[in-house]
Amino acid sequence: MLHSNENTLHLTQLSEEATQQLSPSFSKLPNTEHADGQYRLRRYSVIQFCDGKVVEEDKHDFIQTEHFNHFQGDVIRRFEPILSKTLHSEGMRELVSLFMTSNQLPNGQEIEIHQMRIAAVYEETQVAPEGVHQDGFDHIAIVGIERKNIVGGEVMLYNDNHEAPFFRKVLEDGEVAILDDHRLWHNAQPIRCVDAKAEGHMDVFVLTAKDANNALHS
Repeated sequence: MLHSNENTLHLTQLSEEATQQLSPSFSKLPNTEHADGQYRLRRYSVIQFCDGKVVEEDKHDFIQTEHFNHFQGDVIRRFEPILSKTLHSEGMRELVSLFMTSNQLPNGQEIEIHQMRIAAVYEETQVAPEGVHQDGFDHIAIVGIERKNIVGGEVMLYNDNHEAPFFRKVLEDGEVAILDDHRLWHNAQPIRCVDAKAEGHMDVFVLTAKDANNALHS
């Protein structure tokens, strides 16, 4: 377990059971009509975590302002929801509980969950087309679920958007990076296939939350 930069970064780990339980549903992710929809396959749900249970909300429109996303800013993006079986699995409950505890979030906290597969369809496929960015939240978790036949994809963290990254790491299966989005900027290296004749991908969950207190706690 690692804490860095005044608790703005926290590295932790999902159980192997949770990782294996969550992994198969990534093969059922749809393409979208959005600018990156042919290689960033995605589902999106908004939940509340109430008394240790995931409660789904009926919200499926996702928008970031141009200020935070120069690639697809001010565009309403609608995604299919995360499959109910995935959302209400023990693996997801473990993941959301870990996010809640790491950030000391209150009972009933609203959390946005992105389930994404970045398919290595180009010689170099962009994991983060918007480049070095912030997402406009208080807390973010980036969760590695599976890497198959790829190199690259390192998560890179920055103190501001004009410096070199102070942290870079491949998130292996089950590894979770939780960061303070107010203080840090982030990006990811492109991915490419090791064997060009075979399919390659990187599967991740991204969890985001807003609250009144933007400091991370250990």
